Amino acid sequence: MNSSIIRYILGSILKTEAALLLLPCIVALIYTEREGLWYLPVAAACFMLGFLMTRRKPKDNVFYLKEGCIATALSWIFLSFFGCLPFCLTGEIPSFTDAMFETISGFTTTGASILSDVEALSHCSLFWRSFTHWIGGMGVLVFLLAIVPLSGGSNINLMRAESPGPSVGKLVPKVKYTARILYLIYLGMTVIEIILLLIGKMPLFDALCTGFGTAGTGGFGIKNDSFASYSPYLQWVVTIFMILFGVNFNAYYLVLFGKIKKALQMEEVRYYLLTIIAAVGIIFLSILGTCTSAFDALTQSAFQVASIITTTGFSTTDFNTWTGTCKVILVLLMFVGACAGSTGGGIKVSRFVILFKTVKKEFTSFIHPKSIKKIQMDDKPVDHETMRTVNVYIITFMVVFVLSVFLVSFDDTDLVTGFTAVAATINNIGPGLEMVGPAANFGFFSNFAKYVLMFDMLAGRLELFPLLLLFHPSIWKDLFAYKKSVRKRK
Repeated sequence: MNSSIIRYILGSILKTEAALLLLPCIVALIYTEREGLWYLPVAAACFMLGFLMTRRKPKDNVFYLKEGCIATALSWIFLSFFGCLPFCLTGEIPSFTDAMFETISGFTTTGASILSDVEALSHCSLFWRSFTHWIGGMGVLVFLLAIVPLSGGSNINLMRAESPGPSVGKLVPKVKYTARILYLIYLGMTVIEIILLLIGKMPLFDALCTGFGTAGTGGFGIKNDSFASYSPYLQWVVTIFMILFGVNFNAYYLVLFGKIKKALQMEEVRYYLLTIIAAVGIIFLSILGTCTSAFDALTQSAFQVASIITTTGFSTTDFNTWTGTCKVILVLLMFVGACAGSTGGGIKVSRFVILFKTVKKEFTSFIHPKSIKKIQMDDKPVDHETMRTVNVYIITFMVVFVLSVFLVSFDDTDLVTGFTAVAATINNIGPGLEMVGPAANFGFFSNFAKYVLMFDMLAGRLELFPLLLLFHPSIWKDLFAYKKSVRKRK
């Protein structure tokens, strides 16, 4: 294993984080808050450590998927560790475990919080908390590739390790240009949303934090009631943009280059939108009698469905009080998630489409044993390798999910709380049901349960395997073997 390239990538990530940590300092200057001073030493430490790790450029620039997965998993752990330190130093979240939980929840765009009074935080900490969503939404390594392209022609392995979905490809021949296109689309949509929020008379600070949370489909609110106190106009703007950020970004690339018909033919996007319409319709009819008007019922149902399926996690109402049917639909949407290649979490719509087509193919084989039928998606055949990875991913997901529910159960919480707490974290959603509902938080869990849920958040965001690879003994054997071979060469 090429450990030198992993070291170099980690160092570059730390230098990038050092620059990003200066933004809360600017916010602290505007609001004259002393808490912003604590971000400076953390930024300095990140830069110094990053500088030392990147001082020597690796001689061997080629790295494979294995190195990409390890670099990705360690990058997110490093980011979260240093990103949580300002919360501890300011004393706003004195417990390291709680600060780490909050920061991992931010970077992984989960939105699960241990805070009972969000409004007690300083503006600079609220800004950093929401900005972690924006950083993690498109992916920190995709961001790195966009601004500091690594040489060697193996960069696609970083994107494959970090980007969500059963398969990852390049929009254009060079990976660095793909990364830049993705981030330009991401930035452009974020700016448009912020402008529309400002038109609705939302304060600039609120609009920035909301824009970051929506774009990254994270859901950290800056109000204790999340989004309930904002006007219907603002709620609809966020609803629409949550849905838009849950769409595969390849569709936006096709639209930008005039291939609108091809974008509309994407099966995953069609099924994603149909699922939203169906869920909104059922919940709308279920809550119509408990709302003040039909428009209010439509606003609430559309907002919550968009928030859950895109794994954003904002809330305008306590859906824990809704009917059992509504809650079942929302829990199912937690697992479905958004489209592959979006900023949303969950298992992804494309995986379910491939899974259902595989099942349909098997039924056809039972009825017509001699028939030969290939699974197609977007009029292209789905190769055996993609179908295999989908099946393996879903099986691994269920194993990790069941094991996590078992481990969290040692806290002696009720089954619904434990089940939905794990579902909300591994799918990067935020709120669950009962004790972790939208009106509650995760602060009551023991430290052990919090670390289990932190693992779930990272595993869910990184599509399981990059993080699980860290626990494979052969990875560390390869790492030490590589170091020995380097020493012998010297």
